[in-house]
Order: sequence, then C-alpha cells, then structure tokens
Amino acid sequence: MLETPEAVLDALRENDDRPYGLHRTVTAEELAEAAEAFEDAGLLVTALLELMAAYEFTGEHRKSPVVFARLLKLHESTPDAFSEWAEHQIHWRFKWVTTSLLQVPDMPLTTVHGWIDRMRERYEDAGHGLQPVAAMRYHVARHTGDGVPGAYDLWATRTRTDLSDCEACETRHHALHQADAGDDTGALDTLRPVLDGAVGCSDEPQTSQAHALLPLLRLGRTDEARSHHLTGYRKIRGRTGMQEELGLHLEFCALSRNTARGVEILAENRPLFEATGAPLARLGFLTGTEVLLARLVEEGHARTPVGGPPGRNRTAGELLAEVREEGDRLAAAFDTRNGTTAVGDARRLRVARRPLLDEPLPLGLRTVLTGPAAVPAPAAAPAREMPEDFAALVREARRMAAVGHPGDTPLWDRIAEAAAADGYRHDDTLGPEQRLRAELAEQRAHTLHAEDRDRAARTAMEETAELYEAARMPWHALVARARALSWAVVTTGAADDEDGPGDGRAAAGPPDSPELRAALDALLREAERLLEQRTAAHDATGDDPGPLPATGPAPGSATAEKYLTVLHCRVFAAYHALLASALEIPAPVRERFEASRATLHTEAGRLGVAHQRGARVFAGDVAARLGEHAVAEPELRAALEEIDGSGRPWRGTRVRALLAQVLLALGKPGEAASLLHRALAEAVRYEDALFPMAPTYLLLGHAGTHTGDLAGAVRHFSEAATRFDRAGEPDDAADARLQLADLLVRTGRQADAVAVLESVVGDESAAGLDRRLLAQARLTLGRGLRELGEHLPAAEEFLRLADTVASWEDAGATLTLVAAEAATALAPAGRWEAARAAYARAFAAHAEAPDPPMLLETACEFARLTMAARGAEGTEEALRHLADADTLRTAVPEDDEDFVHWFAAGSVHYRRSRVLAEAERFAEALPEAEQAVAAFDSGGADGEERRAEAVRIAALVEGRGLGRTQAAVTRLTEAAARCERARLHEAAEILTAVRDDLAAGDTLRRPVQPTNNVGPTDR
Repeated sequence: MLETPEAVLDALRENDDRPYGLHRTVTAEELAEAAEAFEDAGLLVTALLELMAAYEFTGEHRKSPVVFARLLKLHESTPDAFSEWAEHQIHWRFKWVTTSLLQVPDMPLTTVHGWIDRMRERYEDAGHGLQPVAAMRYHVARHTGDGVPGAYDLWATRTRTDLSDCEACETRHHALHQADAGDDTGALDTLRPVLDGAVGCSDEPQTSQAHALLPLLRLGRTDEARSHHLTGYRKIRGRTGMQEELGLHLEFCALSRNTARGVEILAENRPLFEATGAPLARLGFLTGTEVLLARLVEEGHARTPVGGPPGRNRTAGELLAEVREEGDRLAAAFDTRNGTTAVGDARRLRVARRPLLDEPLPLGLRTVLTGPAAVPAPAAAPAREMPEDFAALVREARRMAAVGHPGDTPLWDRIAEAAAADGYRHDDTLGPEQRLRAELAEQRAHTLHAEDRDRAARTAMEETAELYEAARMPWHALVARARALSWAVVTTGAADDEDGPGDGRAAAGPPDSPELRAALDALLREAERLLEQRTAAHDATGDDPGPLPATGPAPGSATAEKYLTVLHCRVFAAYHALLASALEIPAPVRERFEASRATLHTEAGRLGVAHQRGARVFAGDVAARLGEHAVAEPELRAALEEIDGSGRPWRGTRVRALLAQVLLALGKPGEAASLLHRALAEAVRYEDALFPMAPTYLLLGHAGTHTGDLAGAVRHFSEAATRFDRAGEPDDAADARLQLADLLVRTGRQADAVAVLESVVGDESAAGLDRRLLAQARLTLGRGLRELGEHLPAAEEFLRLADTVASWEDAGATLTLVAAEAATALAPAGRWEAARAAYARAFAAHAEAPDPPMLLETACEFARLTMAARGAEGTEEALRHLADADTLRTAVPEDDEDFVHWFAAGSVHYRRSRVLAEAERFAEALPEAEQAVAAFDSGGADGEERRAEAVRIAALVEGRGLGRTQAAVTRLTEAAARCERARLHEAAEILTAVRDDLAAGDTLRRPVQPTNNVGPTDR
C-alpha cells in the first residue's frame, strides 16, 4: 500500500532495481501519481525523475519532455525540493529533451531550438560550460543536414564538462561523424576504446557495436563484425529503447547474406513494431527491416512467414509493403519538418545497399532458412592499429600487460622485431634496457608455453627472471621464478621443442616432489617479505605502468598483484600434481591443492584483487578431467561470476570454453554452443592471439551435431580444420576433416565427404600424418567412393591401406577389416582375381585376429556380388561363400556378447534364399527364406523389419516361383498386419502392394530380383 511518503519512496527504490521495460514504466507512472497525493515536493521530484528516466530508456520520447516541463515548474516554484543530485539531473536532462524532441516529426524545429536556447541560459546562470549546448546544436545539424561542419567544429573544439555526455557516447558521435564522411577506418579507430570495453555506459558498447557492423563489413573485417553482432544483439534484444540499433543488426544480416538470421531476430522482437514513442528510432528500425525483407524477397522467399506486428500472420512480401509505406511516410514527415532532404536521403541510401559479401558470413547460429552453402574460409583476425612511435608502442604494451589484456601480444611482437633490428638504440626514457629485454623474454616464454613447448618456455622464463634482476625489479623477477618453477610440473610425454627430446617432465623432479614444493614455498616467503615492506622501489623503476582505463586495478595494486601471482603459481603447480596422479589421487596431493587455492581465494579477497580469485577454474578443470562433470559445472560457473565482476572480462574466454566442454558431457549442447560463441567473440574482440580458436570451433561443431544445427556444424568443423592448418597442426586438421566427413555422410552429402577426405590423403604431406589418422581417412574415403559407385578407386584405397596396416605390429583385426573391404570393392570393379585374393587374405587375417561379424558380412556380400556378376553360373561359388559364413557363425559360442546370433543366422539364410531363387531353385529357396523369417523373429523388435523383408522374399518365391498364389497372399496379409501393429507403416505398404500384385493374377514364374525394398538386411 502507498499510503505514506515512506512507502512511495521504498517503492521507488524497488522500482529502480528493475530493468527498463514496460513493468518499470507502468510502475513509475503509478508512483508519480501516488507521490502527488502528499505535500512532499522532494518526493514528487524523485518520482518524476524516475518516470522521465523510464520513458527515456524505453523509447517513450513523446512523453519524456512533458515530465521534464513539470520538473522545471517545480524547480522554479520550490527550488529547495531539489537535492544536489536532483539539481544536477535538471541540467543533465536538458539534453534528453532536445534529443527527444528531435525524435518527433510533428515537433517544430523552432521548439527544439527554443529548448536549446533555454538550456544555454540555465547553464550560463549556473556557471556551467557550454560544450553540452554545442553538442545539442550539432545533433540538430546532423539530423537536418544543415550546417554540420560548423556545428561539429564548435562542439568538438570545446572542452568537456561534468555535464557532457559520457566519454563512450561522445566517442560514438565522433565516430559517426567520420563514418558520415566516408571514413570507415577512422570511425572504427575512434570507436576502438568503446568496442574494446575500455570505456562504456548503460548504452555502450552495444550501441557502438550496432553502428560498427557495416563499416566492419565494408572493410572486410568479418571476424569483428561477427563478434559484435553476436554479443551486441544479445544486449539489445527486445529493448524498445534500442529500435534503431535493432534495425542496424537487421541490415547487417541482410548485407552479410544472413537473411535467415534476420528473420529469427524479427520473430524475437515482434513487440517493437508496436513501439511508437520514438518515431526517428522507429524509422531506423523500419528501414533495417525493409533492407532485410527486400533481400529475402529477392532470394525467392516472398511467401515465407515472418514475424511482424502482433495480431496476424504476414509473409515477407506483405510485411515489406507495410514497412516500406510507413518508412516512406515517416521520412517525408521529418524532411517536411526539417526543410531538408537529409532523413529521406539517408533512408534511400540504406535501402539501396547490396550484400557486401559473396558468401554468407558464418555466424554459427541455427537458422530456419539456411540452405546448402559453401563453407567460407575464416577471416583473419583484425590487425591492431599500433603507435608508430617506438616508445609509445612500448608504453601501450606495458599498459595492457599490466592488466593481463591479451591484446598486448601483437604489440610485443612488433617491439621484438624493432629491438632485434640492426641499428637499434635503446630509449632510456623506457627504463633500463634489461627491463625491455626481460619483457620480451617473458612474452616469448608465454607464447612457448601456450604452444606446449615446455622446456623452451621454462628456459625463457628463467632468462626473464635474470633480466628482471639485472633491471632491479625484484617483484617481476620473483614472479618469473615462480612461473618457471610452476611450469616445471607440466608433463608432455614427448619432445616439446627443438632443444632436444623431452623426457616428459622437468629436471625439477616429479610434479609433487618435496623439492619443488619447498622451492615454491621459499618464493612465497620472499613474496610475503616484499609485500610487508611495501617497498616504493617499484615506482622508481616504473614497476607499475598503470591500469587500462575503467578496466584495470586501482593504482598502487601492482605489488599485491605480483604477490597473488606467486600464490597463483603454487596453485598451478598443485593442480598439475593432481593431474599427474590420474584417477588415483593421494589424499595429501588433493589436500595441498585445496589448501593452496583456498589461500589464493582468501588473499585475493583481502587485497581487493578480484580477478585473482579465479582458482576455482583449476578445481573445475580437475573435476572435468576426472569425469566428475556435475562437480565441475558449479565450480566453473562460480569462476565465471568472479571473472565477470573483476573488470577484466577477457579472462573469461577460456573458462567459458571449458564450461562448454563440461556442458556437452552433461548433455546440454545448446547452452554449450552459446558459451562457445561468446568465447570466440570475446577472443576476437580482445585480440587474444593465444586463444585456442581451432579447438573451440571443433567443439562448436560437436555442439551443432547435438542440437540439430548440422549446417552450422559443417561450417564450424571446416573452420576448425582451416585454423589447424594455419597453426601448423596437420594431425588436428586431419582429425577435424574426418569429423566433418562423418557429418557430411550422415547428412547425405557423400560426394562432399569424399572431396574432403581426398584432400587429407591426396598429396605427399599425408605421409607425415599420424598413421592411424591416415588409415582412418583412407578407410572412410574408400567406403565413400564405393557408395558413389567408384569401385576401382575405392579398391585402390583399400589395397593401399591393407599394405600399410600389414606392417603394423598390432595390425590384427584391422587387417581383416581392410582386406574384407578391399574384396567387396574389387569385385564390382570387375577385378575378380584381385577380389578373390583379397577375400582369401581377409580369412587368413581372421585366423590370426578373429572378426566374425565382419567376415560373415563379407561372405554374404561376396555371394551377392558373385550372382550379380555371373548369374546362375555363379550359384555354386556363391553357395560356397555362404558355407564360409555358416562355418564362421557356428564357430562362435552362443554366449559371445559381441556376436548377434539371430542376426547372423537370419542374414545367411536370407542371402542363400536369394541365391537359390535367382538360380530358379525355388523348392530349395523357400525353406531358406522361412528359416530367415524364424531367425529374425527371434530377434524381437530389433528383427521385425528384417523379418518383414524375409517374408516378402518367401512370398515371392512361393507365389511366383512355386505357383502357390493363395498361400503367398495369406502370408503377406498376415505380415502386413503385423507390421502395422509394430508401426512399420512403410514396410506394411510394400507388403500390401506385393500381395495385391500377386492377387491380381501375376503368377508368372520368374526369378526374384535382387532388391531389398523393406529394410537394410545387408549391412
């Protein structure tokens, strides 16, 4: 109940916690009305300010100035009712009124200018600077197209004040001015601090992300465009106050050839069609919608249902006509009000744009209208604009490195090139040269570590420590020594760099050795001593290069960060000791790990360094590796929450990817895919050159296969393979292509799969692949070629594979398999002599490494191929192969769980009945068919479809071969009814058709054709 001022005030506080939207706006209206009932001007001021904000941030620009007018009257009549904050808001919100009035075409420009004049008077009376007033005049000029250069200069050359728009919003307006002039590159350079998250506000970076989309596409920076679309759209989805930005995302979808994605966005934002409080923003939304729908219609989808205004369904063509008519009308209204053609010209420019890409930009999102599309090569990561001045370059790299921003890597690479060049002379203003050399060694060590070149990484980090010591930077040296020691526990099990063969672990000893723990403990004691001293030496040596604006730690926290990094290294070492223990983790090892991460968590909280409280990631990773995914999930989610609150969002990319792996294992592929998309988007945005992009795309491919987004999965597997190629990881690239080929086969794109696999095995570089990977590629390729009817090339692949496998010490069943595959490929290719040799080779291999199911299938298939090639002349040979199959079958014990006896028996009897029928030995064929029926019947539900096919053959033999039509009809009638009960409707239809054919009198005695119209009896 709102019966007291206190109750209203409490309700206002509660409403302030709600997100902007209809609920908050309606509540704000009710509270403003309730506040009027009390003789408390201060309460009414607060309520009206809340109401005005609700209108402003939900796009109700027709209503916002009305509320402000009431506030001004209160300010004039009862100035004492305005607190210092409310007084500031009055001056601040003059800007809102100007922009709101510009949104409404029936508001005369004279009224808009009048409000700006009134704003100037208020600012002058209060002693405020006039830069915000100049900004408002520029916004009017840009909107009308009248006097833009002069208005911009007047605004841009004035000093910012405390009433100026926030830095992020002003940065956006500067960038938009450059974009209007055709300078996309300059505009994006200007926007970089906003897009990178260095500066922001409630509207940023999502507003700038929307405006950056087309410039990025025009410049070919598609990875960034994808990133900003994926992340930016999520932040504005469904927000009526972001109509213009929604329109830009729709336009982006059209111009990047992702119309299906645009249709999905329309469906998700249908309520925006009813938001009419901001006509200018609505015009932006309608224009973006028109660009999308026009493209959709051009693509032949005019009759496709799309999400439009609620109330009735519309097709793309119908909605296009509606939005075009309203858009033209609104643009004309603005131009009439303004006395210029600026708004209409801008609209006409947008609707005339054509797609900017030759192929759809892969967004990795499932779309309902996606058709077969070529897989585009992944776009290169955007090149960072670096300072030309060397000293400025070093300072920028240090600034980013101080907060762990991954975008410092390309800067250090440029610095390393310059420092290694002939004639390099160190600039003493950058501090001692040893410091710069140490920083470069440290960067090199991190890169080597990311590449799993552990020994070289440790050596480089030890060199780093020595150089920091020489530069008299004890904290940096201490951290470097701690990192080198913690890396000593990492095992690789193989040669890890060019320095020589790896022995699997560092010379420091086993991962959990007392010596290693003692060394790390000694470094921690040294760190504690330095922390207690709070030495000021780091300031004199430039130890703290300062944080990134709005995202780094508070000045003076560098010492604490170094101390916590030493603690982090102890956790890292304990973590790897845990991993080295495999599934049997000794209690002391686990206890040390838990104790070390608890210490880091506590100390990070005590010192106020939120991003270092991330030791949960290690616990989550350990649980995931042990298969304890239900334990890993909450740990990783908690780690992400801590990272999100730390001000260093780039630290979350790898955690999201790890959590996605866990979610995939837990059967949550949809959420996993969302996390992977975000991880990739953030890795691009923050220029994380060391982020494992290729494995993440591979995971996305798996997620897509589980969510049913098969087209997206194809794109992701393709991109993963290409990125593995670029990273010089041929085995991983081949594995990605094998998975891609498997997916293509499962989606019926056999020819595409064959082309992919041929690229794996088709040149000399294939010889360097892992032998089992190459063997699997050849096996899959051979099968694919055989499916395409290219039997001889298939056989050649199988024979190459057989020769390769024969040299393996553990060839075993693999050789049996390959020889059998070769036999069944050579026969239809007409190479019968080679086929029989391969057949014999398969049985010989089976004697050494038994594979009864494979050989039984081969024997049955060889019988079929023999009859197909030789007809009745091949009957005896075919029956010998089936005798081989019987020998194999009867030799397998009944209790062998890897062998399905009913299936084997049914398959042999079925094939023998077909062979005998083709030889017109009908009296012998019918009992074999009936035995096949009985065998499949014993398989229960699993054998039902195969039973139906065996009944079909029995009926044809009986009716057409033996002339017993009525018996065959009865057999088929009963079998069809049984199929209906088993819900095998297609099988029932086939059996019914055969029955009707026989009943019609077609009793001609002819051979049964070797077809299989009911089920896959030949595996």
